[in-house]
Amino acid sequence: MSAQTRTMLARSRTIERQVAGMPTSDGAGVRLTRVLTQPLQRRLDPYLMLDAFRTDRREDYIAGFPPHPHRGFETITYMIAGRMRHRDSTGGEGLLESGAVQWMTAARGIIHSEMPEQEDGLMEGFQLWLNLPAHAKMQPAAYRDIPPAAIPELTLEDGVRVCVIAGASHGVDGAVERPDTEPLLLDVHLPAGTVFAQPIASGHNAFVYVYRGEVSIAGETVPDARMAILANDGADGVAVTALGDARVLLVAGRPLGEAIAQYGPFVMNTQAELEQALADYRDGTLAG
Repeated sequence: MSAQTRTMLARSRTIERQVAGMPTSDGAGVRLTRVLTQPLQRRLDPYLMLDAFRTDRREDYIAGFPPHPHRGFETITYMIAGRMRHRDSTGGEGLLESGAVQWMTAARGIIHSEMPEQEDGLMEGFQLWLNLPAHAKMQPAAYRDIPPAAIPELTLEDGVRVCVIAGASHGVDGAVERPDTEPLLLDVHLPAGTVFAQPIASGHNAFVYVYRGEVSIAGETVPDARMAILANDGADGVAVTALGDARVLLVAGRPLGEAIAQYGPFVMNTQAELEQALADYRDGTLAG
């Protein structure tokens, strides 16, 4: 899309705190960094988890994520580089390639696998978990592949480029809109010295994750591989300034304000619902 007019803000949100993330492994031993961890779920409601992975060592990712269950939330996988094959219990299958998104609504239950479809080279991307409201947790599961060509993109006059995965930016609607949580998910590429301004609804929780370069928000520097939790301080959005060439994820959403009960890949509202999820998985009826 051609150059867009710059959005103006009265004031940018400030940074409440920065989070470096925690190295860990998941699946069959895939090495990643868990940036949004369980203690932050209430603060960043409706988001439950953010994992970042970037490695060119095949042993860090080659074992992949064999079949495993989910219930009660949505997973959003965004691939920056590499190839992953998705298969699930609904019959869904797709190849997640560079620039593509997989949006999976586990809801009542799904069993899926995500396996590398490459033997070597760079594997980089993110997985974000988005909660579902209580009334939607037991709805049927669904899966959607979103290829790069289906993700709207805009370029501002100063060369800032924005992939609008969910929500809207500068008059461009994203590939996905969701009720209840109203997610905003942008991949923003900033040339050195440029500023990107994005309105964020009052009361929505928001954060910026820097995955290339270094940026400044309200005068505070945020380095590479760091998440900045944005304060709910009454400002009408956030302005991100690139201190060099930079790339960031900008994420926001409407908090659900509901109880969160989690056991591994199951996220419900009560302990009894978690126990039922475990029983359904043992009985083979989770994804029925």
